[in-house]
Amino acid sequence: MNNNITQPIIAINNRIAYDENVPHIIKYMGSKRNILDFVIQGIEDCYLGGAVCDLFAGSSVLSGSLRSSVPVLSNDIQVYSAILAKTYLSNYDWNKHPNILNEIVEEATERAETFFAAFPDLVFDYNVPLTIEEFNELEKKQQKLIDKDFSGFQYHLFAKDFSGTYWSFRQCVWIDALRSVAEDYKKTPFFYAIISSLMFAMSYNSQSTGHYAQYRDANTESSMNDILIYRQKEILPYFIRKFEEFQQVLGENTLPHQVISMDYLDCLDMLEPDTTVYADPPYCFVHYSRFYHAIETLVKYDYPEVKYKGRYRTDRHQSPFCIRSKVTKAFQMMFVKIKNKHANLVLSYSNTGMIELDKLQSLAEKCFGNAYTVEVRSQGYLHSTMGRRDDKSREVKEWLLLAKRRI
Repeated sequence: MNNNITQPIIAINNRIAYDENVPHIIKYMGSKRNILDFVIQGIEDCYLGGAVCDLFAGSSVLSGSLRSSVPVLSNDIQVYSAILAKTYLSNYDWNKHPNILNEIVEEATERAETFFAAFPDLVFDYNVPLTIEEFNELEKKQQKLIDKDFSGFQYHLFAKDFSGTYWSFRQCVWIDALRSVAEDYKKTPFFYAIISSLMFAMSYNSQSTGHYAQYRDANTESSMNDILIYRQKEILPYFIRKFEEFQQVLGENTLPHQVISMDYLDCLDMLEPDTTVYADPPYCFVHYSRFYHAIETLVKYDYPEVKYKGRYRTDRHQSPFCIRSKVTKAFQMMFVKIKNKHANLVLSYSNTGMIELDKLQSLAEKCFGNAYTVEVRSQGYLHSTMGRRDDKSREVKEWLLLAKRRI
């Protein structure tokens, strides 16, 4: 286990030491993991000596990479992002809980087995030879469990709402069991490590393409065989693997990090002096809440109303940065608030975004005025779309806009 105390690393001459080996947790569209050098170079050149605000934290990889270097204010309106950030930024004392993983596994196993025993007729076997017709019938029977009464168990959300979709009934029962055990640790940092380990297991057991916009159907024998690979996986080994990595990599951390879940404008209102803002807003018209609703539900565990094939939450967040008629105003309001807070800005954007890069630069120059310098940088980047065979990644131009106060 990592028993070393993490001491603050003061940025000297604007150089910020950062960790390139941030533990990977979920598959995430637009993650900056592969271009951290490019992004953090921009942050270094704008750094004012205070906190770094990760305004649209998403997968929280940027926040995680800075966890031992500078105070981080990690924000995202989606609550799953806060869990990811707190996983990276929390202060862990593993020595006080040397058997914690065994305790979690034993308790989750007992709860899962109790659930299975209560419903002996709900057995869906993917380890026998299946025709496409038999396979699809097996899937449909599980999907119909959304109408079944599981109310005798407090934790049954995934078994009811998601069986036979992204995960099998068996996988969903294990998701519910581990989520229920996490609640026993709610007032400790270990809660975040448990939930994030479960997110990892869900991501790599899901039969979807890497996100949760929609699950796949078996239309051919080839697609059936591909889905079977994931249906035959087990949640628990993936959970254990990630939790053990956290025990090795994440130790004590005494830096004054903050993690919040706010609208970006509300977050900017609470900035302290000398904050450097890193903003990585959505680039395209598709809302992230559509792709990651399942882990949002995992965190909230609030038994939401779900609709459509994808089992989407009906309260999904709609970002103005994904709406062409609102995106310009959204950027304008962000620029003005950052200027009024006398902060510096590092903005990530792309040539595939909702607003043209030259227009965005002109808007920034207008909003920040003569009190700031505005600089742009670009780098080629293979952007992961989480798509299927012919559209898994796209060549894009990643763009940094740096707005710095004139000293």
